Amino acid sequence: MVKVEHLSKSYNGNPAIKDLTFNLRPGKIYGLLGKNGAGKSTTMNIMTGYLSADSGSVSVDGFDILKDPIRAKEHIGYLPEIPPVYTDMTVTEYLKFVIELKKVEKQKRKFELERVIKLTGLESVSNKLIKNLSKGYRQRVGIAEALVGDPELIVLDEPTVGLDPEQIIEIRNLIASLKEKHIVILSSHILSEVSEICDNIIIINDGKLIVNTEASLLSNYVHQAKTLVITAQGDRNKAVSSLKSVKHVVNVIADEAGEDTYKYTVTIDTDKDIRADISKALSSKDVVILEMKQTGNELEDMFLEITKESDEEEKRLKEELEKEAESEEADEADAKKEKKKKKFFGKKDDSVEEKSEKSEAADTEETTSDDTVTSSEDSDTEEASLEENNENKDDEEADS
Repeated sequence: MVKVEHLSKSYNGNPAIKDLTFNLRPGKIYGLLGKNGAGKSTTMNIMTGYLSADSGSVSVDGFDILKDPIRAKEHIGYLPEIPPVYTDMTVTEYLKFVIELKKVEKQKRKFELERVIKLTGLESVSNKLIKNLSKGYRQRVGIAEALVGDPELIVLDEPTVGLDPEQIIEIRNLIASLKEKHIVILSSHILSEVSEICDNIIIINDGKLIVNTEASLLSNYVHQAKTLVITAQGDRNKAVSSLKSVKHVVNVIADEAGEDTYKYTVTIDTDKDIRADISKALSSKDVVILEMKQTGNELEDMFLEITKESDEEEKRLKEELEKEAESEEADEADAKKEKKKKKFFGKKDDSVEEKSEKSEAADTEETTSDDTVTSSEDSDTEEASLEENNENKDDEEADS
């Protein structure tokens, strides 16, 4: 079993993958999907020990790829997008070299060489130089290299890229046969290929895991209505009315497709197969069905919708964070303004208070001065009065 737990990796501060967690179980082929730059190659490179992670762990059969890389890599076979083969060697020479590198026991090396050559269908070219092989056979050599040592985990990055249709079918069949004894995870931009050979789908978008489910359950992650496209001959109005009478038919659009022939796009709201009901309804109106096919749940359509929803959610979260940041900045700016305002008016109040105190002091001095003058004047008046009284007394005494 393979466990990927909380895996994260950044390049120069830019996150490539963010907190990825998933498990891979034996007997299944996993399709790793994502747009360019989504983090697929980074994930694969960390899983195979070619890159270190910033955080998180990957364990294969109980061995941590970061803490115990040698033991872990004994359980991993890896085919990069471009097979790292020595083209000046023959197929046999190269595979012998790989067998020695992987430290297969000496007594088992001959058997291992025969096993991987037979398994990948390389018998007819085993003595040819690799540089003289077609691209399809070079891919087979790369897969044979990955199979050396019978590892538990086989990692395939774009295994059919650049192959012709016949070679693609051969490689697909080879990959499909591997799940009997191995866990297989492959990355591919050819979604029809993934839908044909993968049991489980893992979708990464913007470095985050957004889907990890069985291929048959992927439709649960989309909100598309299923659509039947029917090409039929007969009266258009009768065909439309009979189609609309069928249970679970939501909408019918008719387009001319030839003489007395129309293409009907029928939207339905169920996972049930209602083609038999539609066939009966049309035949009852003498409308002959020439072709009927279901669309809307193709892997391409579901992948596009799922990643679109993820992008929209990411955009919405980003906008919310930006608004929060703007709001915080505005609050900080207001707080600074308020602080400055308080500081300014505080100084002003101090100044006013100071002036008021000075004014009060001046008034007090003035009052004191006035009191002093008044007191002095009163004193002079009293003295003059005393003198006058004294003079009057003297005059009285003289008269006596």
